[in-house]
Amino acid sequence: MNPEIRILPTKKLVGKSLEMSYVTNKTGELWRSFMPRRKEINNNIGSELYSMQIYRGIFDFQNFNPSNIFTKWAAVEVTDFEQIPEDMKNYTLKGGLYAVFTHKGSSLDFQRTFQYIFGEWLPNSDYTVDDREHFELLGEKYKNESPDSEEEIWIPIKLRS
Repeated sequence: MNPEIRILPTKKLVGKSLEMSYVTNKTGELWRSFMPRRKEINNNIGSELYSMQIYRGIFDFQNFNPSNIFTKWAAVEVTDFEQIPEDMKNYTLKGGLYAVFTHKGSSLDFQRTFQYIFGEWLPNSDYTVDDREHFELLGEKYKNESPDSEEEIWIPIKLRS
């Protein structure tokens, strides 16, 4: 499962966000509040959904604390911020260098994929995690909890110094 190394341009996103930790995971609540209203966003680009995490500082898998608070977003890409539905927010995804992995299977198998990314691939690569947004891109092959589901995992990286 080798990643593609890509440079992501800046993206404009509109959606909803919640503060949470992995212990107090509110991902389901966030997506249940966003999905019924996503059609209210009229200027979206494509049909992909962004499941984005903004950590406070560098995400450190080796010293991972599941109680650390982060911000999670459910969003879509838009052309501009002219029309933002009520109770939704805008966010500018900075872009930059990313390692892009394809996760196949349900979200229940996510831990195995993350273990590979942070426990095997990253320590043996020429890269380290950068302090930018992490996100999953949920496209047409995403099927929620299905074992046939596919999604892209975007990890912000920079060259080791």
